Parts: sequence; structure tokens; C-alpha cells
Amino acid sequence: MKIHRAARPRLLLAAFAAGSLLLATACDGDRKPTQDRAAASPSSAAGTAADTIPTPTATPTPTVKPTGADDPALKPFYGQQIDWTACAPDAKAAEQKIDLSLMKCGRLRVPLDWTAPAGETIDLALIKNPAAKQDQRIGSLVVNPGGPGASGVETVKYGAEQFEGTLHNRFDVIGFDPRGTGESSPVVCLDDKQRDTLNSQDGPTDPAEAKAQSEKVRADFIAACQAKSGKLLPFVGTRSTARDLDVLRAAVGDQKLNYLGISYGTYLGALYAEEFPKSVGRLILDSAVDPAEQSLDHGINQTIGFEKSFERFAVDCVEKNADTCPLGKNSAKAAKKASDFLDGLRDKPLPTKSGRKVGSGLAWTGVMTTLYYDQKDGWPALRLALAEAMKAGSANLLLAFADESNGRDEKGHYNSSEEARIAIRCADGASPAPSAEQAQAAVQKLKQEAPLFSTDVTVEDFSEGSCVGWPFRTSETPHTVRAEGAAPILVVGSTGDPATPYAAAESLAKGFADATLLTRVGEGHGAFGKGNGCVDAAYAAYLTEGTLPAAGTKCS
Repeated sequence: MKIHRAARPRLLLAAFAAGSLLLATACDGDRKPTQDRAAASPSSAAGTAADTIPTPTATPTPTVKPTGADDPALKPFYGQQIDWTACAPDAKAAEQKIDLSLMKCGRLRVPLDWTAPAGETIDLALIKNPAAKQDQRIGSLVVNPGGPGASGVETVKYGAEQFEGTLHNRFDVIGFDPRGTGESSPVVCLDDKQRDTLNSQDGPTDPAEAKAQSEKVRADFIAACQAKSGKLLPFVGTRSTARDLDVLRAAVGDQKLNYLGISYGTYLGALYAEEFPKSVGRLILDSAVDPAEQSLDHGINQTIGFEKSFERFAVDCVEKNADTCPLGKNSAKAAKKASDFLDGLRDKPLPTKSGRKVGSGLAWTGVMTTLYYDQKDGWPALRLALAEAMKAGSANLLLAFADESNGRDEKGHYNSSEEARIAIRCADGASPAPSAEQAQAAVQKLKQEAPLFSTDVTVEDFSEGSCVGWPFRTSETPHTVRAEGAAPILVVGSTGDPATPYAAAESLAKGFADATLLTRVGEGHGAFGKGNGCVDAAYAAYLTEGTLPAAGTKCS
């Protein structure tokens, strides 16, 4: 899972998120934030996009809608056969004792520019875990874990156990790396050393100095992206990926798309339903992003969501785990005690056994990583990490969790998720700066409802829109997705989800012409893979039989 602190993001993200508090929303196949697992996040083995794609001049993102499989110009793509072959040996899979001999890997060819299909093409990385009971096979289940920027290939490869049972018995589980991510012409901008430097810096406390530094980071980053990933940048938006998804549906031989999208993957699923309503099979949109929500509101609501989750953790720590909790005996003051300690690391960073120092930004990133998990897995890990930091004076666990979020492996190599996330978000639509009144209202709401997570927030933070200086324009805007004519869709939200608050799931389900909302009562981001029998049964019934849960169903 890849996350960032809501109100005080690291320098790289802050340079592009001004005014919108832009955040990542992603889950991956690793469900327990242990130190070993967090410290060993996989690094993509792909080359840079610059290997095949030259640097362009600035152009607007295409908006013309291709007609899909009926377009004669697209028949070479829709008619292609995927060459499924044995997956390459993988050290992480071997370490986790994953039998890759049961899986197949392949590539899917799609147009770089969907409005010019006769032009350049790119290949998307695929993986297939064939249905365990081929005589009962229904079709394929395509998975997107979120991000944007997360690898669907890695989710299926390393998280195969999450699909065991009915889903894997009846479906070929297919993961793909969306364009610009993983092994699908990844967006590449900075090298590992530059990423380390940015992630470890807390930035100046003086507002003028902080703004100047952010502007320099942004300018340098844009220049690096254009130099290394150039022509790819205008074409990594989610609408292009939705069109890729329809080619994938056809190439695996399915008349309708069966799909599980988590977090940002729900936005991809919603745009797919909007583009290709007649090709919608059974879509599960888990931990919903509301496509109608303005980015400013999304950032505020997400910041509040993380603060409330952090507060609930702190109370649980003191009241139910006093023997291992480092936050004192007063549950009402526990969250503030932890927050003050983490903020204090700006001036007094903690050591780690690797020799790297952990300041406030990295520590907060590590904390928020654990809040993406539920109270069973995430909260115990966070207690241990805070105890190590506050009592032992070292930050090995916090750093491990931060590295997991940042896509850094134990050898110091980064995957493409961070840079892909920025490129995709900016391709999906930059937001304008809010008015002075809106900025003031945003700060006031944050100070009232998320005081710990908005300590440093000022009106000046909203003086610019998001993606300032990004060289490519887009016409994408927030809007309600109706998907008229699509088959019934299952939307899922969790009441304690900090990253995609429950209200977004309610809004997404209400916006669709035909959708049912399933509620998971619990902490953490994502309902899938949490071991909730009620949720698992609902997914299985819907995907295999088309049976939706009754309206108002809640899974505790």
C-alpha cells in the first residue's frame, strides 16, 4: 500500500498538491505490516519509458472517444491473442514460497494515443493465475489494487492467497500494470539517490523558504520527467487505461468484464463503466473514490479520516493494550502525545540500524502506512513502532513502514509508483486554486476536525492549484458517473476507512444508475482481504451467481 501524510506531505508530493492535499489511495497484496515485509517492498524491474518513447512538445490529453471493438482501426488490438508463457523466476516469490509455475505472464499491445491507433504502441505487463477448477471456470476476474501507480501484476503474484477459495476456483485471476506503472512503460523521473534525499527531508519551517523549495522541487521534477518519460506523460490518464482494460477484456475472451477495483481502482472501474456500459459484467468497487468530489474536498475529508483513525488507535492503545502502549495512561491525550513526539523528530531525528535517519516526515509516513491496515494487523504494528521510537530511541520499524509506502526495497531501489501517481493524477485533471473564502473555510475545518494533522496548514498552502507547471492539459473534471445501461455494480465502503472515507462509497453508489452499496463496519482501507466472512461471501455470491447483497447490508 502506498500512502502519504495528508496535511503535511513530503516535498515531492507537496510540490504538486498545493491547494488540493493530493493523496494516494492504494492497497497491495501484503496484508500484514511486519518489519520484514514492509522493508522488502518489490522494485520494478522495468526499464525507463525513455527507452522507446521520445520527449515531446506540450500537447493536450486526447479527449476524442474511440468507439471500442466496433472501430475498424482498433480491430488489430481487440483481435490480438495474448502469448501466455511461464513467468520469470522471482526472488521475492521464492522467499514467500509462491509457486509461480501455476501462473502465466504475458503482454498486451495498446495504442499510446487512443485517438491515433495507427501510431506508436506500448505493451502492458500481465499475469494470470488460472482458475483452480477449470471445469467450473466462469471467466476472468481482472484486478486493480489502486494507487494510482500500484502494480496489479504484483498484487496477483504476491497476494495469490487472498483469492483462494471460490474466486480462484471459478476465475482466472488476472493482474495488469496500467500504462505508466510497474512493467508497462513506467514513468521514470528521479534516480534512487534523489528520491532518498526528497523523502528524508522535512523542509524548512519558514513559509517563504518552504514555498521556494517546493517550487524548485517541482521545476526540477517536471524537467526530469520530460527528459526521461517525455511522450508518455499526456497518455497515462485513467480514461486511456479504461480503454486498455476493454482490450484486455476482449483479449482474454470475455464478452463482459468481471473486475475487482480497490481504492483508485474504483475510479478506473467507474470510468470503464461510463465508457463501455454494455461490456460491464460484475464490477466490485471496493473503498470507493467519488469521481464527483472536488479535489479540495477529497483532501480535507481524507485528512480528517486519518486523524480520526489515529485517534481511535491511540484510545485503543491506552485502554486495551496498556502493557505495550507508549502513550501514557490518559486516553484523551494519547493521540496528542504521539503527534507531538512525531512532530519533534523534525529537530531530533532518530537513528536506525541501516544508518539512515528518520525525521518527522518519514516517521509520519510510517505511521500512516499502518493505519491503512485494520485494527487486527495495523494497530499492533503501530504500537510496536511507536514503542521502539519513544522508549528505545530508534526508528527501524517506522522506517520499514515508510519504505513500504514509498516503494523502496531493502537495497535502496525505488519502484515507479510515486512518479506514476503524480503523472496519472495530473493527467486525470489538475484542480484550480480555491478562492480566498474557500481556502479560509478549508483551513478552519481542518483546524477544528483534524488539529493534529493540520498543525502546519495555512491559507497560503491553498494559494495554488494542483499540478502547477505540469506541461500537459486535460479536460477531465469531477463529475457524477451514471453508467446508464451497465449491469448492476457492487460498491463497498468501510466505516473506518481513513483514505477513502465511507461517504465517498455512498456517493459513488448513489450516482450510478444501478448499484448496491455494501458496508463493512471496521477499521482500515479496503474490505477485500481483511478476513471478513460476510464480505467474502458477498463477493463470491455476486461474482459467481450475480446475486447482490440486500440493500443496507452491513458486515461487522
